[in-house]
Amino acid sequence: MKNKVLLTAAVTGAGDTTKINEHVPVTPKEIAESAIASAKAGATVAHVHARDPETGGISHNIEHYREIVDRIRDSETDVVINITAGGGGDFIPSLDTPAAGGDGTWIQTPDERHAPVGQLLPEMCTLDCGSVNFGNMIYLSPTDWLRQHAKLIQESGVKPELECFDTGHLRFAKQLIDEGLIDGDPMFQFCLGIPWGAEADVETITYFKNRLPENAYWSAFGIGRMQLPIAMQTAMLGGNIRVGLEDNLYLTRGVPATNEQLVDKAVEMLHTNGIEVMSPEEARVQFGLRNSHGGNQS
Repeated sequence: MKNKVLLTAAVTGAGDTTKINEHVPVTPKEIAESAIASAKAGATVAHVHARDPETGGISHNIEHYREIVDRIRDSETDVVINITAGGGGDFIPSLDTPAAGGDGTWIQTPDERHAPVGQLLPEMCTLDCGSVNFGNMIYLSPTDWLRQHAKLIQESGVKPELECFDTGHLRFAKQLIDEGLIDGDPMFQFCLGIPWGAEADVETITYFKNRLPENAYWSAFGIGRMQLPIAMQTAMLGGNIRVGLEDNLYLTRGVPATNEQLVDKAVEMLHTNGIEVMSPEEARVQFGLRNSHGGNQS
């Protein structure tokens, strides 16, 4: 689809951001409503994490995901649902318990990480293609675990978005493709600017883009103040884009954003440059996604 891009709204994430921006959705109801509002503002895809309604922190509770997905599906607003499958990879180093990790460590097996995706069958899910220093935490995703996880996603019929936080992740994502663990035309997501992964700049986007398989689709996002600049540069280079409160909390300097405001600003920016946003139905056809209620798109 020439001059059309897939626009993802990453509506909440799992970071400690709720005290910084009161608009970050926490409860399943709030997360679903924010996804729906983002879709009405023009987003093609809602990328979903679940949070604990009591603490605001990350939740791996399938019932929280189920409520979010059910509320989105039951609404009259169409949007492609993309559930994170990257939960349960947090390792916090500790000098007292170096092998077991310190407070906040939460490691899940591939089966556990896949459970919300396997049970709820969204159109898409993420697959983080390697380990990375994430601030002072280590996000763990060993290669054999990734192979198992990719196989589970493949068997579910859900389309994986191959998330690359650094250059080695791209290499291993291509290895998964070579091993037959990724079906159809692969979708890559370049995750830029996160300490301490790949830089958020055009040179890095170009490096990733030039090393993709010929049949690959790709997207990129930057965090914080680089969110909209990276979105625009990505769209001009032929990629798909992502905005939202998972990656950036502000509309302008010091002004807290809502998800729909960030989507609206991205849509306006695209339109100014002659680029349109794909509808959810166009995206399902373009990328071979199952439909929103679990069937395959013909």
